[in-house]
Amino acid sequence: MTVKVDGKSLTIEDVLNVARFGEKVELDPDALERIKASRAFIERKIAAKEVMYGVNTGIGELVNVILNEDQIQDFQKYLIYNHAAGIGEPCPVEHIRAAMLSRVNVHAKGYSGCRPEITLTYIQMLNKGITPVVCEKGSVGACGDLSPMSQCALSLMGEGECFYEGKRIPTREAMNKAGIEIPGLKARDGLAAINGSNLITGIGCLILNDAEIWTKQAEIAAAMTLEALLANMKPYDVKLHQLRGFEGAIKCASNLRAIFDGSDLLAGKVKVKVQDAYSMRSTPQVIGALRDQLKHTRRQFEIELNGVADNPIFVSEEDRVLTGANFQGTPVSLPLDATGAAITMVCVLSERRLNRLLNSNLSVGLPPFLTKGAGMFSGMMLSQYTADMLISEQRILSSPAYTLSIPAAADQEDFVSMGMNSALKTKQILKNAYGVLGIEFMAAAQALDFRDFNFGKGTAVAHRVIRKHISHLDVDRPLFKDHNRMAELVESGDILKEVEKEIGSLKDSWQ
Repeated sequence: MTVKVDGKSLTIEDVLNVARFGEKVELDPDALERIKASRAFIERKIAAKEVMYGVNTGIGELVNVILNEDQIQDFQKYLIYNHAAGIGEPCPVEHIRAAMLSRVNVHAKGYSGCRPEITLTYIQMLNKGITPVVCEKGSVGACGDLSPMSQCALSLMGEGECFYEGKRIPTREAMNKAGIEIPGLKARDGLAAINGSNLITGIGCLILNDAEIWTKQAEIAAAMTLEALLANMKPYDVKLHQLRGFEGAIKCASNLRAIFDGSDLLAGKVKVKVQDAYSMRSTPQVIGALRDQLKHTRRQFEIELNGVADNPIFVSEEDRVLTGANFQGTPVSLPLDATGAAITMVCVLSERRLNRLLNSNLSVGLPPFLTKGAGMFSGMMLSQYTADMLISEQRILSSPAYTLSIPAAADQEDFVSMGMNSALKTKQILKNAYGVLGIEFMAAAQALDFRDFNFGKGTAVAHRVIRKHISHLDVDRPLFKDHNRMAELVESGDILKEVEKEIGSLKDSWQ
């Protein structure tokens, strides 16, 4: 299928399909007409010598410098040169593709004032697989992602480097091979290509998709551990959570019950405690809180995806030029920070359940550290160390970036979102979360090997999937390969796919 960009209906799934899976992009005809109308409007203003920020003035602290006719076009080139000032390793290709799609959708609104050639060139690059090489670090998240988006915009002048057909080559060479005409930059074009939090938004969309998959797998891991610990099933009754009213907890409890379906624990055939520890019975409330945060974050990102993130904004139908701060990254960076912290919180809960599996004083009859040869063998003792290290790093990264503004541009830009830090650290939090959850899955599978009753249908499937990749820990062996394989398995989403084949789709956070 093709993603049609119309400025109003772009979804996180669209971003995923274009950025990660190479789906083609098409500009809606009405959007093209809006872009043309906006460009005609700005050209009339330029001809009338009306002063417009970033068009015939300098930017930032230099806003009061008025440019003459000869300077207006060259200014856009030097603007991109000056702002392409990042540092570090290149961003993953999918991140830049997501940012380019986000920027194209801003143009499609018809308020950016750039030439249609700018938007159409980005679409051609997306469709033919040309991705600018962009340093990962340098944006402060206001005036948007200026540094990385400028490095991306070098391609509009045939400059910089791009990834094309698996190689890193000069942009002009890539554009020539792909048959894409280089549009160059004229008045307003450069600023229209860079003036929004599009890389933060693109990265965040991909994180949100992956975090949703991780969250549902966190519920599967929790269900496995709860069965292994002979949990009392009453805390997972959906009615209990309906009485309180939090949507995320209701969905989590519903998913857990679906995974438990068919278990002897649900049927009351196994003796259980009257009441379990918080790390067990609070699972729906805690994972549910993450689900509620994911829903809110998704809403904020889809507003941003379809909003006018630019400055200035050219409202041709009202003959007005509006200036402000619609590039400000805070509306997306704040919920993204909160999402990262919420993922960390659920990892802490996972580790506490892991602790109960490994501690024979708490594990309801399981052998110490899940090994029959405790003393000679240490079983999964050190797996907890690894999980703890990952969580410690997550806790460090969970400090919010949105409180860490550092003024720039001679104090003209004296409050910035630091949203790129939010995006990069939330990505790392999620990466660590694959490892933490993988270790709980591994321990839960090991523990279930020692239990002799009928497990829930979802639990049984998850156990079988894990055993295809990781064998039972009979005697001690180096576990680093198992840990890494489990992290990869969680990241792949294969456990979720196989469980859903058996029991049906688990509820999403946004349903």
